[in-house]
Amino acid sequence: MIIKNFTPFRGQHCETTATGSLLLHQGISLSEPMLFGLGEGLSFIIWNIKTMNFPFIGGRIKTDLLTHNITRNLNLKLNVWETTSIKKAWEIIKENIDVGIPVGIKLDCYHLEYFTNKIHFAGHYVAMYGYDEKYTYLVDTIQQGGLVKASLKNLALARNEKGPMSSRNLSYIIKVENRNYNLKKSILQAMLNNAQSYLNPPIQNISYKGILKTSREIIRWFKRSKDVEGDFKITAMLMEKAGTGGALFRNLYRDFLEESFHLLKIEGIRKAYGLFIHIADLWKLISQLFINAGNKKDIEYINQASDILIEISRKEKEAMTILLKAVHGRII
Repeated sequence: MIIKNFTPFRGQHCETTATGSLLLHQGISLSEPMLFGLGEGLSFIIWNIKTMNFPFIGGRIKTDLLTHNITRNLNLKLNVWETTSIKKAWEIIKENIDVGIPVGIKLDCYHLEYFTNKIHFAGHYVAMYGYDEKYTYLVDTIQQGGLVKASLKNLALARNEKGPMSSRNLSYIIKVENRNYNLKKSILQAMLNNAQSYLNPPIQNISYKGILKTSREIIRWFKRSKDVEGDFKITAMLMEKAGTGGALFRNLYRDFLEESFHLLKIEGIRKAYGLFIHIADLWKLISQLFINAGNKKDIEYINQASDILIEISRKEKEAMTILLKAVHGRII
């Protein structure tokens, strides 16, 4: 069963690609930066536990929240299922595909045969638009091939994997019961929510406070690392190329602000956009310094990165403060 007249969304980030594909099928066409912004996606986290070989550095909000925010801000209906039963999980997908509804799926990309870089990451998303007796037909990011396929067996393994960021065979669909959302109002609400949450992190390893903490942690990390080259080069790849849209999602948020300014003509949004142009460049420089540190095994590159992270923390706090002031009180 293959859904007819299905058009895949072409994106760089997995969740916006999956959700964008579901929205396209419902006749809603928005850019990837706009989806990321409407999803209130900008954040930061440094996560370091004993079972991890090296700290995880992330630049977006927690998995599962982005699609929830997008559908809430656009006044759409989101249905989400989780189950510990592999059989039930497949039945849910099959029932929707059979009536022409594409399905978003969260899984561990390690088990997908088209992935050449085999690492466990259970917070990956795809959209599914068909199946046959052997394969499932999926939409993944541009980097992973766009329209791809995975065996029924491997998809089941990927969906049922345990570990950090995993869910219980999570799948979801989006329904458009009415089209009464106002995009300009939705943008303002998303900006307000994102700025408020960014400027008020609940713990020290999140948001601008987390970036400041990272400026100290990377020096300790370099000194204790048993594989400086592997640790820092993999982290640089994850920050720049692994579905972030580049610059740890800052390119996407920069472009969201630019698109939003053209629609809303609010001066504060233009100012925040200007800051994020520079912020995105600084994140790209951080990635390059990590690569240099890995290649040269020289802590001086990490010291440089530490100083830049302090600057990024300050600039992101400034940009989001400007954004908050710009949109506060404009939502009716």
